[in-house]
Order: sequence, then structure tokens, then C-alpha cells
Amino acid sequence: MATTPATTAAQSSSQAAIPGGVPPLRAGQGHSLLLGRLHSLTGIVPVGAFLIEHILISNATAINGPEAYANQVKFLGSLPMVLFLEAFGIWLPILFHGGYGLVIWWRGESNVSDYPWTGNWMYTLQRWTGIIAFAYIAWHTWHLRFAGIDLHAHPGASFGKVQSELLDSWWGGPAYLIGLISASWHLAYGIWLFCAKWGITVGERARQKFLIVCMLFFFVMSGVGIMSLRSFFVHARVPADESSDQLRTKPAPPTAPLGNK
Repeated sequence: MATTPATTAAQSSSQAAIPGGVPPLRAGQGHSLLLGRLHSLTGIVPVGAFLIEHILISNATAINGPEAYANQVKFLGSLPMVLFLEAFGIWLPILFHGGYGLVIWWRGESNVSDYPWTGNWMYTLQRWTGIIAFAYIAWHTWHLRFAGIDLHAHPGASFGKVQSELLDSWWGGPAYLIGLISASWHLAYGIWLFCAKWGITVGERARQKFLIVCMLFFFVMSGVGIMSLRSFFVHARVPADESSDQLRTKPAPPTAPLGNK
């Protein structure tokens, strides 16, 4: 069947009426494919592992009070080659993951208005929480690790230093809360995206079930983090200077077994 100018014009008009949506998928090529793979991997290891340890383990010790928190900071600071571990296991991977994530965000196109599906909203939320979490981690790391008193030398000041971030300004508490929830969401949904992208969860049904697991993980991360934040408000203020060294920062003596006196 021959194509007439009128037919071509009608097809062009019909195509123009279709709202813009998801751009066509193309296979990654060259450096883009490599950087995309590295970005995906660093989001799980080591950045994701760091967030899990930081929120569910280290920060959670604050629930038991200033002494327990100081002991945890002292333990982390006493790890062998701690500067090497921090630089190559935390700071550089976060800089790469966050920096390349900003590139992806800048190049991306929002299509929520054209396709207001749940998955689209969740992916959009993933992009924005990534920016918030990146800014929060950068600010939090700079203030606690590099500004003011050195917590590796004075771990007893760690609880008080976090309290100063939370209590000395009206925006400290809300900023921590927003940053915590953003980081928890970004990691939880990022795990789901990672497994879907790398073919670990195969099929729509498997992805739906795993999404429930990831959302439960998000609530656990957020819940533990909020309980940890609450501890800095309910405990008495601890000094954030050398005087805090009076706080005992060594493990408690072992208790006697039951039945022995």
C-alpha cells in the first residue's frame, strides 16, 4: 500500500498527540556501562554495608546510653589501618556513588505526570532521596569526623558532639530525621533495584514479593534510627570536649556466671 502525503501527515499528527514518556531503552556502551555497573555495585558494597552498620549497629548503641556509644566509637577508632578503611571503604565510594548519582539525576527526565504509576513514583522518590542522603552524609561526616574535637582521640565526647548537632539549633533534629529516612529509603529501594537490574529477582511475581521485603527493611532501618535519635534527646547532656574523657570507654567487666557468688 502506497504512503501518501496525507497519510504521513496523519501519522505525524497522531504521534505528536502521544505524551512524552519513558525514553527507549538502549544497551549501555563503553564507559557509560562500566560507570553504571560500578555505581550500582558501590550502592550495595561498600556504601550499603556502611549504612547498615552505621544505623543498625553503631548508632543503635546510643539506645544504651553515652557509655555504650563511646565504647563503640572507641572500638571503630581502634581498628587497624582505620584511615585506609575510612578512605577506601567509606569516603571515596560515597563520593563516587553520590557524584555519579547526581549525573544520572541531571540527565534523567521525570515522567511521573505522564505515567503516574506506583513504580514511577518510587523511582522518582529514589532519585530525590539520593540527593538528600548524599548531602546529609557529607555534612554529618564532616562535622563529626573532621570538625571540632577528634573523636578517635576522645571517644567519650562522641555522644555530646551528636547532641550538639541535634540540640544547639532548631533545624538539627529535623535535618537528622529527614536525612535518616532518606538514606533508609534510598538503600532499601536501591537493594530492590539492584536485584532487579542484575537478574537476581527473575519475574514480576518475585520482584513484587522482594519489594515487600525491602519495604519491611526500610521500616526496620528507620525505626531503629529514630529510636537512636531519641536517645540523644532523653539522656542528659554530655560535654563535647576533653573533659568527657572522664566517661569510661572500656568494656564492662564480665559478670559472674549464674549460681556463682
